[in-house]
Amino acid sequence: MSVLEAGQHGPGSSNRMENDMDTQTQQPAPVLNGLLPYLQVDGAAKASEFYQRAFGAKEVGRHPLDEQGRTMHIHLYVNGSSLMLADAYPEYGHPLEKPQAFTLTLTVDDIDAWWDRAVAAGTEVVMPIEVMFWGDRYGQLRDPFGVLWAMNSPVKAS
Repeated sequence: MSVLEAGQHGPGSSNRMENDMDTQTQQPAPVLNGLLPYLQVDGAAKASEFYQRAFGAKEVGRHPLDEQGRTMHIHLYVNGSSLMLADAYPEYGHPLEKPQAFTLTLTVDDIDAWWDRAVAAGTEVVMPIEVMFWGDRYGQLRDPFGVLWAMNSPVKAS
């Protein structure tokens, strides 16, 4: 099975990985590509469910809830790359803050399909899709967790 096939499910099945195996002995899903965004959000499990609906994410790993009901780690595949999520653990670092000063950019072939799915799922349009000065179609959305997402697609030749 290829890395991209890992986490793929047939029609009607859940995108969430089955967690029947002991997390200490389970092999983690491979990380895709060389840069790995790891987001702390308020409600990692809900964010995972949202990203599955909005961006076609596939959940390929999840640690069980801790004693306080928080999720320490969720691994998603989104558009051929890995994205990690966690609930905040302020007792081990900084308190949770609203996401700012970064954008997650999806480079896609069919920007209209990706855009429409994300908007239908509940993202807020920040910048509508336009042909930009560099020649690509580009727009920005904000998800319910405060994360800014951009979509970029080459203009199709007529």
